[in-house]
Amino acid sequence: MARNGKRRTPLVLGAVVVAVVLAAAGVYWFQPWKLWTDERVSESLPSAPAAAPTAGAGGAAGAAGPRTVAQGGLISHEHTTTGTARIVELPDGSRTLRLEGLDTSNGPDLRVWLTDAPVKEGVAGWRVFDDGKHVSLGKLKGNKGDQNYPIPAGVRLADYTSVTIWCDRFDVSFGAARLTPA
Repeated sequence: MARNGKRRTPLVLGAVVVAVVLAAAGVYWFQPWKLWTDERVSESLPSAPAAAPTAGAGGAAGAAGPRTVAQGGLISHEHTTTGTARIVELPDGSRTLRLEGLDTSNGPDLRVWLTDAPVKEGVAGWRVFDDGKHVSLGKLKGNKGDQNYPIPAGVRLADYTSVTIWCDRFDVSFGAARLTPA
């Protein structure tokens, strides 16, 4: 009987090693601790210097402040998501996507995307945003609060009708907003 015990030891040890490796990979992939941690961001609206007055402009330059060019309310998809998405044009002509009052779940590999996809309620809207045209504005800075994402100069806003908080790891939308002109 002692011989059977010696034969099983390498098999049991191998099974334990495989189980530990699989558990470690699962923890890395799913990052379950993010379900209980929040990352709060509190950025103010960026300000850009006003364009210099041109010669012969006659009088003081009356630079307008930032203006909202499009906006929409966030709806929930895979996770409960609330807040407002606004595209703001600054006095220098640069544009920023601003998320205000964002409240969503934390998760692995979350991105902020401008997309051409329609915003659909419920499960039907979870996976549509990578089907067409989209541009990533970067990693989500935090799952709560106010935050800004510069929009690259070459992006034609007319090509994009929505914004999504996209989980690149699992190809699913946490929440999205249809952008309507302001």
